[in-house]
Amino acid sequence: MIQQDMNNESPTKAEEARKLFLSGHNCAQAVFLAFSKELGLDEQTALKLSSGFGGGMGRLREVCGAVSGMFMVLGMKYGSADPTDQKTKAQLYARIQQLANQFKEENGSIICRELLSLPPGPQDPTPQERTPAYYKVRPCPEKVACAAGLLEKYLHENP
Repeated sequence: MIQQDMNNESPTKAEEARKLFLSGHNCAQAVFLAFSKELGLDEQTALKLSSGFGGGMGRLREVCGAVSGMFMVLGMKYGSADPTDQKTKAQLYARIQQLANQFKEENGSIICRELLSLPPGPQDPTPQERTPAYYKVRPCPEKVACAAGLLEKYLHENP
């Protein structure tokens, strides 16, 4: 059960996403799943849809999965299925750029390998086992919480 405060309020999305990551979900899944109910998505669909974005896109260490999860939520909330709707597309891209910039201001980058201080180059596609040692050296729970927190605030201010 996700920790709740003394007033019995619901956990924040940052807390929920962090807990999801610590339970074994990848960074993108943790952020996207935290918002899936509000988006009308069932858990399995949300998890499968976001599964390839962990580790900076399939462990390519490119755009942070937590940031990708944030972008997927924005697309579901503000995107358009009409390929000719240039206005909505531009508005969505502006939202994405705004939140990417906020994440970058707080974390120094939106690139996974930079956040993890890894060298450029190919990465082994095999996910690492989630052990206490893994979590001890990874900033990922905090990055996931940051992305979900920024997104929760943004959605609250932009219904």
